[in-house]
Amino acid sequence: MTEIQQIRLAREGNQASWEALMRAHQEPVFRLAYLLLGDPDEAEDIAQETFVRAYRALKGFDAERPLRPWLLRIASNLAHNRHRSIGRYLSALTRFARQDPDGIKQTTFKAEDESQSLWQAVKQMAEPFQEVIYLRYFLDMSESEMVDALDVPPGTVKSRLHRALTKLRGIVERDYPELKEIFE
Repeated sequence: MTEIQQIRLAREGNQASWEALMRAHQEPVFRLAYLLLGDPDEAEDIAQETFVRAYRALKGFDAERPLRPWLLRIASNLAHNRHRSIGRYLSALTRFARQDPDGIKQTTFKAEDESQSLWQAVKQMAEPFQEVIYLRYFLDMSESEMVDALDVPPGTVKSRLHRALTKLRGIVERDYPELKEIFE
């Protein structure tokens, strides 16, 4: 059965079709949420919420378009919202720590292998740049899939990806010289 047929059946209330669609797309949705948030529990929550929202909006979805980029756009928006919420929470903790410096101890972790170092380098970039790196290299999406997932024109995807790689190269050269061979 094609994805289009499964979408049409799911719209009609066929639970098995919706579950098949979820199984087919749950890994990339979870991976994107995890890459954006860095926490598996938060990513699982975002993945679940993505499918709940997608199911509720399924009647309005154009079944002729691929489902995966639409789901990833929903997951990305939810992750960004969660990230903002976490940021507000961390700001409150920071204010508390300034009032009671002994109350909170900060711990830093040093990356020990290349993949962890690369991950840290990517995390130093602004969110739009992180996102294109994740989609292209961690989720192995094509530029056309990225256009749908990010809901931006193709030229924006290309320029954002180029600028992200340029910034990442600079971060690696400055902070992670052991990774320079990746860009050669």
